[in-house]
Amino acid sequence: MSAWLLGLEGTEAGHQVALFLAVLAAILHAVFGALQKGRFDPWLSRGAIDISYGLMAAPFALFVVPWPEPHMWPIFLGAFLIHVAYKLLQAMAYTRGAYTVVYPVVRGTGPLFAVIGAYFLFGEVFTLVQWLGVAVLLSGIFGLAVYNLIFLEKARDTLWAALGFAVCTGLFVALYTTYDAYGIRSTADPFTFLAWFFMIDGIFMPVVAALRWRKMVERPPLGPLMRRGVIGGFVAFLSFGSIMLATRLDKVGEAAVLRETSTVFAALIGWLALKETVGPRRIALMALIALGAVIVEMGG
Repeated sequence: MSAWLLGLEGTEAGHQVALFLAVLAAILHAVFGALQKGRFDPWLSRGAIDISYGLMAAPFALFVVPWPEPHMWPIFLGAFLIHVAYKLLQAMAYTRGAYTVVYPVVRGTGPLFAVIGAYFLFGEVFTLVQWLGVAVLLSGIFGLAVYNLIFLEKARDTLWAALGFAVCTGLFVALYTTYDAYGIRSTADPFTFLAWFFMIDGIFMPVVAALRWRKMVERPPLGPLMRRGVIGGFVAFLSFGSIMLATRLDKVGEAAVLRETSTVFAALIGWLALKETVGPRRIALMALIALGAVIVEMGG
């Protein structure tokens, strides 16, 4: 599998596979966000998800994939610290704002800075048409956030705090996207990076979640929480793994932008699963997001 993927790097077939993986990551990332924001406290949900994927990744990291090269350990440490900050900010945003308010801001802030980071780190350059696509996509995402800001009725007292944390979270999305792309390109076998990343990344949030659960007066049952965690763990493997492999096969900036079509899927999930309101204006703004992603892809 590794040899086949590595053979696709820099080819047209690799570009097509990367495109498919980026869109798959978009769909799955929206599902992942809904799992964290949904039925349980976001801190507990994230802890259950992280311990699930950490334990599932451990046998592959220790016994299946090649062990990391010595130079990878500082890279794993940097990835761990970046993702800890990202997850703390994300949980603070989700505890203060509705999913369809927070998620578009997080995802809208991320791709712009990811494209800029890809330019400085990997020398990737967007065409003028692609920049137009980025502008169209961002206008849809932030338009969706502004619409939610104006018409939202729930949790207005914590709305500005939620938006502030969402912007900061988006910056860390861009940071981890470019940094992890650097990490997966730094090892001979991409699955070595993925397996060890998930095992290491699954350490921190379960501890935070366990401490939070112990302090709760009304503690949610662990059975349903862990079932959600296991489902989220599989979704995380597919979502994060897809986008990381996409950045290995093709341009980091394009993959980052295409992944942000997840905002469209997030709005649909918020409407269908979380019973959050979606009207014609939101549908029009979501169409802008999809149009921007198409322009980025066609303008390359």
